[in-house]
Amino acid sequence: MAEISQEAAALLGKMLKLRLYLVFSRGKGQPLEPLLAEHLQYMISLERQGKLFASGPRGAPETGNGMTILRAADEDEARRLAEGDPFVRAGIRDYTIEPWTVMEGAFALSVHFSDGSAKFS
Repeated sequence: MAEISQEAAALLGKMLKLRLYLVFSRGKGQPLEPLLAEHLQYMISLERQGKLFASGPRGAPETGNGMTILRAADEDEARRLAEGDPFVRAGIRDYTIEPWTVMEGAFALSVHFSDGSAKFS
């Protein structure tokens, strides 16, 4: 990597640097519906374990493609979690994993005490 300026180094020094793992799932043309409930239960279990940052379909619904962002100690753990997906175990999806470092961005969370609603944006 080329040497960076002091200004860039100062900006980088303040950034989040959160390592996550992107799992890009590709459907193989087979219907997902028979295993959808089992897949969703698995994703919810990862969410409750604190391993799932975000997940959902990607692109046109008929492709069966998806993307999952995992909190994992390393790529080996991310691979084990990806391979636990019922769609992958059944062979109706395959996947690739890419490490991702979150540097910039923002999110907002509004919680309304009066009715227990919440909004994420």
